[in-house]
Amino acid sequence: MTIRTLRLLLLTILMLAFTASQAGAQVADLKLGGAIPTLAPLVRQLTPAVVNISVHGRVREDNPLYRDPIFREFFDVPRQIEKKVNATGSGVIVDAVRGYVLTNNHVVEATPAVQITTKDGRQFSARVVGRDPPTDLAVLQIRNPEGLKALSLGDSDALEVGDFVLAIGNPFGLGQTVTSGLVSALGRTGLGKQGYEDFIQTDAAINPGNSGGALVSLRGELIGINSAIISPAGGNVGIGCAIPVNMARRVMEQIIATGHVERGRIGVSLQDITPAQKKGRNEGAVIAEVAPDSAAEKAGLRKGDIVVMADDRPIRTSAQLRNKIGLARIGQEVRLTVQRDGAPATVVVTVAPPAEPSTAAVTGNRRLR
Repeated sequence: MTIRTLRLLLLTILMLAFTASQAGAQVADLKLGGAIPTLAPLVRQLTPAVVNISVHGRVREDNPLYRDPIFREFFDVPRQIEKKVNATGSGVIVDAVRGYVLTNNHVVEATPAVQITTKDGRQFSARVVGRDPPTDLAVLQIRNPEGLKALSLGDSDALEVGDFVLAIGNPFGLGQTVTSGLVSALGRTGLGKQGYEDFIQTDAAINPGNSGGALVSLRGELIGINSAIISPAGGNVGIGCAIPVNMARRVMEQIIATGHVERGRIGVSLQDITPAQKKGRNEGAVIAEVAPDSAAEKAGLRKGDIVVMADDRPIRTSAQLRNKIGLARIGQEVRLTVQRDGAPATVVVTVAPPAEPSTAAVTGNRRLR
C-alpha cells in the first residue's frame, strides 16, 4: 500500500466518523424534543373547511341513434334519452354562518341539489344557488348549517411564481387528501376549458375529484379553486390549474345577490402587445378597436392605447383585462392606466349593459368587450 493510498484511506475513515457523529447528534437533538418541520398544524386548521360533494341526478341528452335517418324511419327511437349521473367532487366553505360553498360548475351542472360531507363525516343537503359556466364556478348553500368552518379569502393578485401552496380535495373519490407544491405560473389562458381564463398553474398534485377543492397559501388563505389538469393520460403530471380567488369572489358576490352573473361591456376589442409595440414593455393589453358611441369612446379611450393597470392592479395580458371588464358589475367604474404615445394617461370608464347580439360590434372573430 502506497503512502498516497494510505492517506486517502485515513481521510475517508475520518469523514465517515464525522458524518456518523453529526447524524448521532441530530438524532439526539430530536429525541430531546427538537422541532421537526411540518405543516400538520396548518393542515388541521384548513381541512374542516374543504368538503366532499356527491351528485346524484338524471339529465336528458340527445340520442345519437336519432341522428341516423334509417333508425328514425324503422325504429321508434326517442330524440332524447335520460341518463343517470353519479359524480363526486370537492368544495370550499367560504361562509360558515350562511353555509355558502364555492365549487366548479362542472361538478354540479347535472342537478339542482347535492349532498355535502364534511371532514368529520357529517352529511348535509345543499342547493345550487347559481352557476356560471364561462368561469366554471358555482355557489352552493348548505341547508341548516351548523358547526361549520370557513376559509378566509386571500388576494390572488399578490401571488408570485415560486410561492408555496397546498391543494386540498377528494381525488378519485378516495376521501380528503392534501398535496403540496409551488405556484408554477400565473395568468395561464388558452386551455379551451371555458370563456374566462386566468389560471394559476401549480405542481401540487391535482387529480379527477379535486375539482372545486381549495388551493391555499401558507398563510392559510384560499387563493384558488382547483379546476383543471393538463394530462395525456388523465392523471397528475405536475400541471394543475386553479381559478384565482379574486375572480371567484366577484362571481360569487353576483350569484349570491342575483342568482347569476350579468356581464357588461365597454365597447373595445383587445389584443396582446405585438413585437412592434413592445418598445421595452412586455406586458399590457392593446386597444385594437373602439366601438362608436360606446362607453370606451365616451371615456376617451383610443385605438392603440396600451392598458397597463386597471384599478391600480397590473394588467399583463388582454385576457386579464377581458376578465376584469367581464366580471365588473354593470354601472361600475373601472379606472384604467394607459400608455399613449409613450406617455401615461388615466381613463375612467363605466361598464355598460351588454349590446344585443344583432347589434354588437365585431372585429374579425373578436367581439367587442
